Amino acid sequence: MAHGLEKRLPELSRLESLQTGRPLREMRAQLSRLPEWFEYFAALVRTEEGSLPPFPGPYLNYVRRVPLGVCALLTPWNHPLLIAVKKLAPALAGGNSVVLKPPELAPLAVLALGEIARDAGLPPGVLNIVPGQGKVAGRALAAHPRVRKVDLTGGTDTGRMTACVAGKNLAKVVAELGGKTPMLVFPDVDVDEAVNMCAFGAFVAAGQTCVSGSRLLVHESIFDDFAARFAAKAQGLRLGDPLHLETDVGPLISRAQLERVHGFVERAKTEGATVLCGGLGSIASSSSSSPTTPTPTPVRGASPLQSLPRHLASGFFYPPTALTGVHPDMEIMQEEVFGPVVCLLPFASESEAVALANRSPYGLGASVHTKCGRRAHRVADSLQAGVIWLNEHHRNAPASPWGGVTAASGLGRENGREAWMDYTQSKSVVVGYAEGAFDWFSQRGARYG
Repeated sequence: MAHGLEKRLPELSRLESLQTGRPLREMRAQLSRLPEWFEYFAALVRTEEGSLPPFPGPYLNYVRRVPLGVCALLTPWNHPLLIAVKKLAPALAGGNSVVLKPPELAPLAVLALGEIARDAGLPPGVLNIVPGQGKVAGRALAAHPRVRKVDLTGGTDTGRMTACVAGKNLAKVVAELGGKTPMLVFPDVDVDEAVNMCAFGAFVAAGQTCVSGSRLLVHESIFDDFAARFAAKAQGLRLGDPLHLETDVGPLISRAQLERVHGFVERAKTEGATVLCGGLGSIASSSSSSPTTPTPTPVRGASPLQSLPRHLASGFFYPPTALTGVHPDMEIMQEEVFGPVVCLLPFASESEAVALANRSPYGLGASVHTKCGRRAHRVADSLQAGVIWLNEHHRNAPASPWGGVTAASGLGRENGREAWMDYTQSKSVVVGYAEGAFDWFSQRGARYG
């Protein structure tokens, strides 16, 4: 499957870009990594040797990992192939049969996994890809008594409902849910390097990722300088046709998502936030242009509080946006926006930065930017997050565990041996090798248990 996927990467990258609006350059970079997941879990299962736990007396105890059975994989639209592969590779390596529901807004590239699996020789019926609406197909899968595990990536409310439905059958649930990722910037950084990394963390995939760096906490001594350079960086990002390699930020997935993001920013303004860069004056005209209008070359983002140029107003574009004048308890600082919007907030001390970062119901991702190694590890140890980057952001690998540490961010882990173990269960076999017959009822003092 790794080899088959690798051969089809150019086609699938373009298809993902067309479905999601993410720039083709992003999709090529992301999808080029996906064969690694199949390769890693193939190697993991080939080298798994079981265990021989100690057992007193003339007995041998060997433990094997065996499949769970049928597993339901429910995947989102923001990283359709990546998240499907992250779930599918350990599920198949565990020996399970799978029913995979692709996202209704972006199903096509995931459907291609069925062809790749067939061509690789996977037996018929082991992988079943079933498109459908989450409230219908997703709920039916979670509720089915034959399903032994449900693996979901989605919103926190969806995760809660799915866990309730699956729980009636005592099925396992792994759920990678929401995030409100803080990026902590300390005063010893190279400001330009930190700006570049934080812009990547905030605006890759137009902010439509669960670990999008949406809360930017910056030390007060460099706050003004950092904010000015960050705004200039954001305004310099090019919005446009996602199939153009010069495009930095494509459209959002849907009009509903555009309106959601715009609503968050507008409500934040009424609470006292200031738009440092980006934002939209109105989205009323966003469906006015003809769909046959030729797509122009990418242009630089709109200036603060101005509507987008006419040729971009026909799509679901929202410019990279930064807000200042926010406080920790504002809606936009607490709730997941899922768009290219970041809030900048100063802090005075390390302890205040950690407290601000942890002041959230979510605990999925975080990043720390500093040249001081001691501080980096000290802060990482104090942060309430399951995935933490030091002077980096949004890095992922098949062996590296991925998941949240709070209920709002989910249950369980993707990636690594933890994921494979969770797609299997142990079977313990105890072998007695003592000489002579055993008769409990005539042999007084014989061992029991």
